[in-house]
Formats: sequence, structure tokens, C-alpha cells
Amino acid sequence: MTSPAVDPAPETRPAAPGPRTPAAPAPVRRITGAVWAALGIVYVVWGSTYLGIRIVVETLPPFLSGGARFVTAGLLLAAIVAWRQGPAALRVTRRELGSAVLVGLLLILGGNGLVVLAETSIPSGLAALLVAAVPVWVVLLRTVFGDRPGPGAYGGVLLGFAGLGVLTVPGLSGEVKIGGVLLVLVAALLWSVGSVSSARLPMPANPFTASAYEMLAGGLAALTLGLVRGEHHGLDLGAVSGRSWAALAYLIVFGSLVAFTAYAWLLQTAPVSLAATYAYVNPVVAVLLGALVLDEALTWPILLGGAVVVGGVCLIVSTERRG
Repeated sequence: MTSPAVDPAPETRPAAPGPRTPAAPAPVRRITGAVWAALGIVYVVWGSTYLGIRIVVETLPPFLSGGARFVTAGLLLAAIVAWRQGPAALRVTRRELGSAVLVGLLLILGGNGLVVLAETSIPSGLAALLVAAVPVWVVLLRTVFGDRPGPGAYGGVLLGFAGLGVLTVPGLSGEVKIGGVLLVLVAALLWSVGSVSSARLPMPANPFTASAYEMLAGGLAALTLGLVRGEHHGLDLGAVSGRSWAALAYLIVFGSLVAFTAYAWLLQTAPVSLAATYAYVNPVVAVLLGALVLDEALTWPILLGGAVVVGGVCLIVSTERRG
């Protein structure tokens, strides 16, 4: 789990009152070849991170590997920001830093960390489909905070929960470990809380700076938790497979840097409704890759439940971005 959830609230809030003059038409954003290329990166790379995680935990401990991934990615991103925009771009207030740390703990330690732990016992495709319901949780959390997403979004919530019910069947029937399924459900909820909170807390104005601090905070916390769990005991780095090292490097460079940069660029260049389609394309990519590379079984609960969840997310995204 690496993708930042899109918070639809800003696009649906009324604009601040201004002068009584006719509103200028909104600029039309052209969908260029560069936009499609960036979208393809987000689709494929973020969809492939679940496969990457599953390969990493074959021979590396979950929290130590996840922590190393995000600490490394956070340091690289901070260095890139300082190089491209100057060291001043990394300056934040104490409140902004505290908010970034809190969001990082929710997203990286809670959201991503529990997914990594869960993938030691459940297929990567199933994990991706369970995580795909994040927009469902976001709609409910926004309702708690007083927003009213609309009937279409709530219809998507009902579809999403129906799909989640079907997806838990493999755990209830003993085909996979129910503990892993529950871990991903909690991870999706924590990721949603972090996503909604980031829109309401005093975050750093520069999104790349904010992400760097989030990665560092969450990564350091994951490393600490890995040490507390004793993951370093008996760890023989010489016994780690080459494919696990390669997958970890892939997650750092492509999952945490390249795809995130492409997504941030998309939000500034392409229609948000187009960028948001990653939410229901990523799980499809993840399921296909899991079946092709790791020979993960495509059972009827995964196919049916996944289709229902993706349908619910599609309804939520299309409703939130309409108009």
C-alpha cells in the first residue's frame, strides 16, 4: 500500500465569496501523451507494489523491511526537494511537523505496515482488493466530520461493504488466514483516517516536503516496532534472496518515488477525475500480477468480491468528481 488516497472534499466545497463579477470559465486541462504516460506509471507501478511486498517478505521481516523502505525513500525525497527547490523548502513549523508525523504514523506504520505483515499469510491480490475499499472508509469518515458526500457515494459504500463481505469468505472458510484478512481491514481503516486527517491538519504547504517527513516518521516507527518484535533475532542478511532485495529496491525507487511523483504531477496537470481512477485500476493490476507471477489462485470470492468492491469504488469516485 503506497498510494495516497484522494480526498474528494476540496473539489466539492463551495468557493469562498468574492467580487460580484461573472466567474471566469475553468481552464480546460488537455489530456496529452505525457498525462497518459504518467497515468500508466501510477496504474502499473502502484498496482505492482502488492506483488513487490509479497516477494520482499519471503525472506525479509515485515516491519524492518517496510521501515527500511520508507526511511530510504524519505531521505531520497528530502534530498531531491532540497536539490530542486533549495534547503528552505524543507523548513516547516512545529505544528506542521507534528501533523506530518501523525499522518505518517497512520499511513506508513498503520496502513502500509499492517499490509506488509498481512502479506506474510495472505495472497497479494486479496490484500490489494481489501485495500481497494479505502474510499469506502473515507466517505464514512467524512460523514462523521460533517460532510455529505451524496447518495451516489453512499450507494458505493453499500456496494463496497458487500464486496468486502464476499472477500472475507476465504478467511472464514479456512482457505487463507482470517488474521491476515483482518489486519488488512484495519490497515485500510488507518490509511483512511490518515488520508482524511491530512486534509484537516496544518500540513506543510509543499506536498513533497510533507511526504518526505511522513515517510521518515512512519519508516522510523516501523523500524522501532520491528526491533521490539524481535525481527532482528536470527536475521541473516546473507540468506536473503536476491529477488527479495530486488523487490525492496523496486518498492523504494519506483513505488515510493517515481509513481508518487507521477501522481503529484497528474493532480496538477490532468483532471482529478482521471487521476482518481487509480483507486479501481490498481487492485485489478495487483490481482493479475499475483496470478501470473506467484500463481495465486483466482477463486470465486476473490473474483466476485473484487468486482463488487471495484464497482463500489468506481461509483464513489465518479460521484465525487462529477460536475
